[in-house]
Amino acid sequence: MVDAVVEIAERFTFYGVLGNLVTYFTNVLGQTISTAAKNVNTWVGVSMILPIFGAAVADSYLGRFKTIIIASVIYLLGAVLLALSVSVASLQRSAAAFFVSLYILTIGLGGHKPCVQTFAADQFDENIPEEKIAKVSFFNWWFFGIEVGGSVAIIVVVYVQDNIGWGPGFGILAGAIAVALVVFLCGIPTYRRRQKVASSPFVRVVQVFVAATKKRSLDETSDGYKVYHDHVEGQTSVQILARTNQYRFLDKAAIIDEIDDSNKTRNCWRLCSVNQVEEVKLLLRLVPIWFACLPFAILFSQTATYFTKQGSTTVRTVGSFNIPPATLQVNVAFAAIVFIPLYDRVLVPIARKVTGLPSGMTTLQRMGIGLFLSTFSMVAAALVEAKRISIARDHGIMDSPKSIVPMRVFWLLPQYIITGVGAVFFVVGMQQLFYDQIPDELRSMGAAASNSTLGVGNFLSSAIISILQAITSRAGDEWLGSNLNRAHLDYFYWVLAGLGGLNLCFFIWATMGFVYKKLEWDDPNQKEEQKLSRVE
Repeated sequence: MVDAVVEIAERFTFYGVLGNLVTYFTNVLGQTISTAAKNVNTWVGVSMILPIFGAAVADSYLGRFKTIIIASVIYLLGAVLLALSVSVASLQRSAAAFFVSLYILTIGLGGHKPCVQTFAADQFDENIPEEKIAKVSFFNWWFFGIEVGGSVAIIVVVYVQDNIGWGPGFGILAGAIAVALVVFLCGIPTYRRRQKVASSPFVRVVQVFVAATKKRSLDETSDGYKVYHDHVEGQTSVQILARTNQYRFLDKAAIIDEIDDSNKTRNCWRLCSVNQVEEVKLLLRLVPIWFACLPFAILFSQTATYFTKQGSTTVRTVGSFNIPPATLQVNVAFAAIVFIPLYDRVLVPIARKVTGLPSGMTTLQRMGIGLFLSTFSMVAAALVEAKRISIARDHGIMDSPKSIVPMRVFWLLPQYIITGVGAVFFVVGMQQLFYDQIPDELRSMGAAASNSTLGVGNFLSSAIISILQAITSRAGDEWLGSNLNRAHLDYFYWVLAGLGGLNLCFFIWATMGFVYKKLEWDDPNQKEEQKLSRVE
């Protein structure tokens, strides 16, 4: 798929920047570890939250196709400026030039990220059985592709940055985006463009709440009122949602009362369609799930910060080759790359026979497994860090932060591998959930919502670091100081493991009453009932 090439290039660029960013901040700009970690988390956070605005533009004004093209151009501009900021002599070591370039790239990411995956998924026609089945595996293999792009970036780009120079390293990223943009434009004749630009998604949501509030005294069941449908029999271009019993208060927004009946034109702030009400219900059901996704992002963000610094203190030589610390992150991608074919070709068929579900398990079950594994990865990281500190103490290098602890870097593999396998379960499940359970016209917003969990999670990670720094510094025993041998990074990991465990309990509670999206034609009885209501 041409779309996949574009996304792989985007992830290649993103991880090419992220992979060694903490090293650039500490070694080139001279920032402390905690400051660098917070700056990395802030950048990732902004990068994952901006897609919300990009999705709003795509869904309400430009459409996904045009948004991808415009965002790719901005993304390319940011990558070029980033390479120049570390290459031009007058700009080198200039934090201002680097950050301006970095955040221009982020603006491009904001329009690019919520649209490409959704645009690619839209290429499948669910009315064709073969394509509907293929779509079940789409999100798995899409994640596989972006992990390949990310792992190549971490290996190749980080090596170039560490051994040749920062300029050539960032220049490779600009070249990748340029090639991806050309490839995407060449594929224009083959694309299916189904998206219809809707009115502002935020306005549509607010309209339902306002209309329901205005009619709060009405009772659909006892007062004999009819409800408003904005589609006609035989219409197939609109996804007709089955009515549900959750959030019944909102159903009042679709009641046609005397005032509505007397109006010649519909007042959108007083009368909403049943379908519009059900769309808002879909969004409300995802709210607690969205909150439950945040702790996963907090835990996952450690792979680019403290996992990297933790690995930098260990023995990283393999023969004559010295493994760059940032390259250790590739183990997360490798774990995902190895596990995805196993999951899709072995585990899913087995689970499908047991459950009868095309995907083998529900998306929420899949996400729950991912949350458990992410929590367990913090337990593994804490145990390994305690071992590393013990070895440093035994060799008398506690006060020598630049000394290499005589401990092989391979001790860190379990925490990376568990994180990667957990991401296959959780991230892919989350992306699929926020695509499938969102109204068709707002699917860019769904992709942005899932990405925003990673962004907000990174902000929360920075906040947790700041809070722990403040508390432990006052107590005279700083947990996250620059000298990792004297710090208590293992305590920090235990705190995150506890947070992950509590969140898993919340997630299980939040999913107990979750109702999956159901189309009207999935329920023959309800479809017949809707036909009769239109005749009345």
